[in-house]
Amino acid sequence: MRLDNVTFKGGYHVPDNKSYTSGKAVEKAKEPKVVYIPLHQHVGSPCEALVKVGDTVKIGQKIGDSKASVSAPVHASISGTVKSIAKRYNPNGLKVDCIEIESDGLSEYHESYGVKTDLSKLSKDEIIIKIKEAGIVGMGGAAFPLHSKLITSDDSSVDAVILNGAECEPYLTCDHRIMLENPEKVVTGLQIIMKYLNVNDGYIAIENNKMDAVGSIKSAVGEKGINVATMITKFPQGDSYRIVDSVLGRKVPKGGRTKDANSLVSNVGTAKAAAEAVLEGKPLIERVVTITGSGVKNPKNLLVKIGTTIGECIEQCGGFNGKPGKIIAGGPMTGTALFTLDTPVTKGTTGILVMTEEETKVDKVLPCIKCGKCLEVCPAYLQPLYISAYSLKDNMEMAKKYDAESCISCGSCSYVCPSKRPLAESIEHAKSEIKARRKKS
Repeated sequence: MRLDNVTFKGGYHVPDNKSYTSGKAVEKAKEPKVVYIPLHQHVGSPCEALVKVGDTVKIGQKIGDSKASVSAPVHASISGTVKSIAKRYNPNGLKVDCIEIESDGLSEYHESYGVKTDLSKLSKDEIIIKIKEAGIVGMGGAAFPLHSKLITSDDSSVDAVILNGAECEPYLTCDHRIMLENPEKVVTGLQIIMKYLNVNDGYIAIENNKMDAVGSIKSAVGEKGINVATMITKFPQGDSYRIVDSVLGRKVPKGGRTKDANSLVSNVGTAKAAAEAVLEGKPLIERVVTITGSGVKNPKNLLVKIGTTIGECIEQCGGFNGKPGKIIAGGPMTGTALFTLDTPVTKGTTGILVMTEEETKVDKVLPCIKCGKCLEVCPAYLQPLYISAYSLKDNMEMAKKYDAESCISCGSCSYVCPSKRPLAESIEHAKSEIKARRKKS
């Protein structure tokens, strides 16, 4: 089985612009004086607050939880006093309840924090409980609760686990640095997942523009029987369906999940967090965030406490380099443009990209010239030009017929369009409209 320079059909090599931070080691961010912990920062049901205004909390204390099967508890990232529980904007633009904690400057840890265990002595039930109680979610941006993914995949159909180290989104380097600086934890996280699922085939897949990370991971793997795959650098190589195709040569069926291709995909940062949760008793209270772009003075990879505001992260990188044109949570292809710096960092915040006014000038939209470039790059084998045209004419029936709902929102079509058509945006609108109209009918 070939595992060197594997790839999938479609996609595009977008300039990665990773040099801002790829060579910069992770720095621990300054302890924030105030954090805003969102009670909904994951796929699934929101948490309910377990604390009230005036309560004193410690680092690692569980402060929000839900009885729903698809949810993940949240924990205090600093010690201090609960000042408020109120709605606040998340990086995705939605308002959610957030627990405001004011630091007491003591940095006291909760008694549940830091309980170490031996993986060889843990049962499956004990592994899943530790992952769930630590609030581990997908840290590549999807934020799907890891325990839910593992439970639904635990039926003997999954025979391979892949850790996603592609980090194909331009500018972002948080996963790259994790693989360089914490390769042992990444490998251990994979072993934990494989043990739970009783799977023998494990893979760590990395794009070939990160060969230093490939070497780091291979050294950590040693004789553990885990495969390291290199993938051709192109976008969206990090999409879970594309990774399964690239590494295993399997196609996930339309509307299906990776489980339907007998596989499970998780992010390298998620694996690291799982290792820390299971072996070190550390809940997910901080994450590596790439603060980058020509619009910030000193780009960095920062280890940031969950709930720290995005504005504070930028300040710790020297502030803005001139007047910013756009600030994005995540990367430029799939991230969300922000309209306030008071938004808190969540478990799924991979990066903060600051672009200049010059970089964000809006191009003039020209008529489609039927060049077919959007068809060539679409990893989902769609016809973006037609879906977009029907969407712009509010003909959602035809947009649905052309399978708008199978779009993975990667933005490749808009990027390559010589006429600068709003392909991705209009297709995203069609997806939302089709879903909304289905609910009304």
